Amino acid sequence: MDPFNQALKKNSLHSRRDMEQALLALIAPVYQVMKEQKTPGRFHLSDSGAVYDRSRQDIEGFLRTLWGVGPLCATKEKAAEFNEYFAAANEGILAGCNPNSPYYWGQLEDYDQLFVEMGALATYLLLTKDHFWDTLSVLEKEQLHSWMMQINTHKIPNTNWLFFRILVNTFCQQAGLLFPHEQLQADLAAIETYYLAEGWYFDGYENQIDYYIPFALQYYPLLFSVLTPNQSSPTVSNYRKRGAIFAKHFKNWFTNQGAALPFGRSQTYRFAQSAYFAAAAFAHIEFTDFSLAEAKYLLLANMRHWFAQPIFTEEGFLSIGYHYPNLVMAEGYNAPGSPYWALKNFIVLALPEADPFWQVEAIQPTFDAKTRNPYSRMLLIHSETGNELQAFTCGQHSHEHAHGESKYEKFVYSATFGFSVAKGSVLPKQGAFDNTLAISETTTHYRTVFGYEDYQICDEYTYGRWQPWEDCQIDSFIIPCYPWHLRLHIVETKRRVNLLAGSFSAPDYGESLIESIDEIRYRSKVGTIGIKIFTPTDKLELTRPEPNTNLLFEKTVLPQAAYKLAPGRHVILLACLGQGGNAANSPQLLNARLEGSQLVWQMGQQDYRLSLSQLATIN
Repeated sequence: MDPFNQALKKNSLHSRRDMEQALLALIAPVYQVMKEQKTPGRFHLSDSGAVYDRSRQDIEGFLRTLWGVGPLCATKEKAAEFNEYFAAANEGILAGCNPNSPYYWGQLEDYDQLFVEMGALATYLLLTKDHFWDTLSVLEKEQLHSWMMQINTHKIPNTNWLFFRILVNTFCQQAGLLFPHEQLQADLAAIETYYLAEGWYFDGYENQIDYYIPFALQYYPLLFSVLTPNQSSPTVSNYRKRGAIFAKHFKNWFTNQGAALPFGRSQTYRFAQSAYFAAAAFAHIEFTDFSLAEAKYLLLANMRHWFAQPIFTEEGFLSIGYHYPNLVMAEGYNAPGSPYWALKNFIVLALPEADPFWQVEAIQPTFDAKTRNPYSRMLLIHSETGNELQAFTCGQHSHEHAHGESKYEKFVYSATFGFSVAKGSVLPKQGAFDNTLAISETTTHYRTVFGYEDYQICDEYTYGRWQPWEDCQIDSFIIPCYPWHLRLHIVETKRRVNLLAGSFSAPDYGESLIESIDEIRYRSKVGTIGIKIFTPTDKLELTRPEPNTNLLFEKTVLPQAAYKLAPGRHVILLACLGQGGNAANSPQLLNARLEGSQLVWQMGQQDYRLSLSQLATIN
């Protein structure tokens, strides 16, 4: 193992010095590569591809390190202490913006990836203005300004990308440089149209609510609220109010151990999951029903969780993947340097040692046992021990990025068991259909939900209607009753179909507890999974999906029920088990049945009854 990785695993992350050392462990290997390659302002880490060219991939990696180096060197004293990195960063920036340099970052195009990286560059310039920008020659300033101004003359997506232009123009405003004031105001106005309520935004797409809300559409406004010269602006006040209320909801995306919910795209950014808490601390937000001590806990616990995972290459670079290096789950915009987006967490290094963030003792938050969030379209469930989190979601959708149906439209997502993405489209084992319902007219080429006709997030269940074909409709009710959840599917089809109902996945180094005609249970080191059926099935088995499909475990097992349905109306009722932790026994789900529009079940000695209002129109 690389010595820098060993240092990260041992780092307690308690003090400011610990955070400095963690950052150095992350950036030292890539800055060493840049030094050896003698390529200021870029470094080449690997040969996997992305939707943008090799030059931009190499530049991206360098510019993303500025999310860490800027805060680290935010004062003259710290810049002198860490001059090796400060000087290398400055040399790279000047070479990249110099059109006469062989390392020039170039003339940019509409929707250019390097517009994204301008957010890191602008933040770096704002944090180090007194001891970097102010020391430059007139020519160096002109070249840097000219290169960045390209973001004002090209098209960019109407998404969180608007904030990269906002940050560039904010720096220009602070430095007294020319920039289009009307563009800054237009971008701020456009961001307002993405706002929902209670701190939640959507990121350009109303049906896609993911980590781009906390680590982008909350993160950048909080940076802006500190770095803009217009401190009396109502926009600043709004951003701070939204940032204050967001935490009490977003905390429920974490377990008490700091692990966050695997959900949505850009999972390779890993500990950026907790970046919002860092930005809120940097902005000195006065939280609503939350505290700085809790923010500190979630930020640092999440980072400790990540530093304990095998997320590095042999050279000490952050890898593409999630809990392990994995290109299968990646998006097209994941280049070798992309994971360094996670360095956004280190904005807290811009805070002096005497700041309350470093002085306060971290306190573990209390998590809501069950909470309904209509903005993220989730019903979130925490186990009594707090070590497992499950999010039941319906109505999310992403059409532009790889594996959108797996990353947004499964029935439930788990912090303990993760979720899987397809490795192929022919056989079920390639599809790795955990926590979803897959359908096909044959025994191959199954499909899962990709867009709902209707959905509801209720206090006790989620409901969704989807149509794999015009003459086939499926209504699904998913009812949490941790550690189980019930699934009721009403299928109306005019064609013969095959269905696969998958439970949770778990690592394949475990033991079978039950394998019978109506129930499977399997215990692994991380928890127990299972499936129990209450309506007839054609097959119930413990399957083994293709390796590298699950985000957490490279090899998994998956309990799965198979159904062959003739044309007509069918009601399918089953229960899936996902109990995190090392409990030897799981509560036994004795019975479940449908009585009209009510679902009745018994778990242990307890009886439950739930009225499903949608059934009134379905029956």
